[in-house]
Amino acid sequence: MKTRVNTKNGDNLSILGFGCMRFPTKGGSIDEPRAAAMIHEAIAKGVNYFDTAYIYHGGKSEAFLGGALSGGYREKVKIATKLPPFMVNKLENAKKIFATQLSRLQTDYIDYYLLHMLTDKPMFDRLFSLGVLKWLEELKEEGIIKNLGFSFHGSKSDFERIVKAYPWDFCQIQYNYMDENNQATKSGLQLAAGLGIPVIIMEPLRGGKLVNNLPEEVIKAFQNYDADRSPAEWALRWVWNHPEVNVLLSGMSNEEQVADNIRIAGYAEADSLNKEELDIFEKVKQVMREKTKIPCTACGYCMPCPAGVDIPGCFSCYNDKYLLKDKSMRWKYMQTLGAMSVKPANASRCKSCGKCETHCPQKIAIRSQLKTVSKEMEGVLYKPVVGIVRKLMKIK
Repeated sequence: MKTRVNTKNGDNLSILGFGCMRFPTKGGSIDEPRAAAMIHEAIAKGVNYFDTAYIYHGGKSEAFLGGALSGGYREKVKIATKLPPFMVNKLENAKKIFATQLSRLQTDYIDYYLLHMLTDKPMFDRLFSLGVLKWLEELKEEGIIKNLGFSFHGSKSDFERIVKAYPWDFCQIQYNYMDENNQATKSGLQLAAGLGIPVIIMEPLRGGKLVNNLPEEVIKAFQNYDADRSPAEWALRWVWNHPEVNVLLSGMSNEEQVADNIRIAGYAEADSLNKEELDIFEKVKQVMREKTKIPCTACGYCMPCPAGVDIPGCFSCYNDKYLLKDKSMRWKYMQTLGAMSVKPANASRCKSCGKCETHCPQKIAIRSQLKTVSKEMEGVLYKPVVGIVRKLMKIK
């Protein structure tokens, strides 16, 4: 496992971090024996950075991780978790959340603590005015928090304002070959590094979109250069090619992903991609930009929907219709979004409450896009046909 040094505190961090938002599940809950085995295998192979959050897996991720790291594993790793600003209206809220996090994680200190999903400078200013930053600084002085940072999902200009507004110990941004000019952007990555702020990368595979169901033109472009290199390896190596990156987080959902990511992290180096490889990425990005309609990463921050809409699922089917030119996608849409289930989750169930849009890191106009999805994927016959089938199948 390759490592890169956090120059601000000397931590020798594995270049691969374990993102704890996409553990394997069983019956709707974390498949704990399986996920714990994956964690232990990762640690045995050199992964020493684990990133979770108060809200991941419906609030279950931290407690599961705490249990998985008991028995001597805690001392071998760095834990990163996050304070959700949208749940903090006063300082006492933050204190209560933090106490819960320590209890869940079965620890008395947090290595890397983040303000979760800052989207603009006013959000940071509000937390500052509530005294949250001063309180967190006190926890740092006591050694209860080792490093204080933030994760970001907003515009380039807001990232620049936030990263300059405070002497951060680290920051976390979304970055992959499709988002080089989105959100914090490459210039933001370079700005943070130039300020001496270590950078953690999230969404290197865009929630799997840069691995699964890629257009045939993209797969051929990659395979024509190296038939043995997977799309995941191409995407991960693109991120690790940047010397400004300290850790890349991967939300690994199965044993194969753990093994493959660890393998790649065993030799990936900064500035190792040649001109021909970089040119291939430019061709691939052009193809992807032309075919992807909605820039959803399936992060799940928009969920749960009060009306029961599976927002990421709706967008995934819609995007796949264009990426894959799949003529059967309407049928798959019906299957995927539960047309024959007791509680369907299709786009037309949206009540336009707007709750989802306040939490979307990608700033997607979700309500408007769901109307588009409904129009294209459902059409005028969708409800009558589904209604008849549900009646025949006696689904209420």
